[in-house]
Amino acid sequence: MKDLKSFGSSELLLEATLHVDDFLGKLRSRKNLSPNTVIAYRTDLEQFFSFLVQHFELVNLRGFDPERVTSVDIRLFIGSLIERGVQPRSIARKLAGVKSFYRFLQEAGHIKSSVLSYITTPRYPRRVPGFLTEQQTEKLFNEVLPACVNDFHTTGNQLLHESFVSERDRSILELLYGSGLRISELIGLKMEYLDLDSGYVKLTGKGSKQRIVPVGQLTVKALKKYFEVRRNFFRISREGEVEDIHYVFVTEKGKKLYPMLLQRLTKKYLVSVTEQKQKNPHILRHSFATHLLNGGADLKSVSEMLGHSNLSTTEIYTHVTFERLKEVYRKAHPNA
Repeated sequence: MKDLKSFGSSELLLEATLHVDDFLGKLRSRKNLSPNTVIAYRTDLEQFFSFLVQHFELVNLRGFDPERVTSVDIRLFIGSLIERGVQPRSIARKLAGVKSFYRFLQEAGHIKSSVLSYITTPRYPRRVPGFLTEQQTEKLFNEVLPACVNDFHTTGNQLLHESFVSERDRSILELLYGSGLRISELIGLKMEYLDLDSGYVKLTGKGSKQRIVPVGQLTVKALKKYFEVRRNFFRISREGEVEDIHYVFVTEKGKKLYPMLLQRLTKKYLVSVTEQKQKNPHILRHSFATHLLNGGADLKSVSEMLGHSNLSTTEIYTHVTFERLKEVYRKAHPNA
């Protein structure tokens, strides 16, 4: 069997026939989805169309009737994904994208009925996100980060450079854990959206949805120190005041951070704290949510701070807190 990606998208995505552009345009405008999400929808549809070309032994999809697809065909599509080793979570996402496309075709009057209405999305086990224990976060901020500062053995400009990197990294970790930011939110955070005096940060999350999240005192302290060091670092390295830095977190060249750098610096500090395989920025966001719920925060408030569109997304963290409650019950109750 050929790889589903072996067919050119120019043959498959015949927008004039299958109305893909109209569908994606609706996602961008009405649902206000992020560009990356729209790209994911397009990629999933490409894979589905590729399957149709192969399954129906077509040259391309010009003139193809979407209503020709049956429930058996959809199940064969799912089976082809399983054969390729696609994970259940990804299969569910791809199927949801195809369902949305067919629903759009039906609502727009391009088809009379949608066979996808009768297809049940396969269930998949909900993955409990990795997180740090409270003891591990204490070790990170009270032992690991200070130790990195004490390891400086240089002077002059090199010392200023190392101080800049150290204070930047600490404030990044403080903000990830203290306010639960996503990677994209932290990288794209601009100075005007951070109010240290009032203790909050204004974020633009998925679907361009905005929210305001508190910034804790320790994070405020770390950020103020970072800004002071950053100002001195760029003043000396560039021989003048720097007024054109719009982003909160930048590289040593004053450029916007990029995801790989954020991944590397997070792993650098977490390797001494946890043995979990995944040591990425998300683990601090997950720790933020888990520790809030462990401390008695209500689910709705945590959901709002995380920027989730519905409570069901946040409920994954209740599994962690419930396991903790069961452990407390087993240790404390005489009849446990």
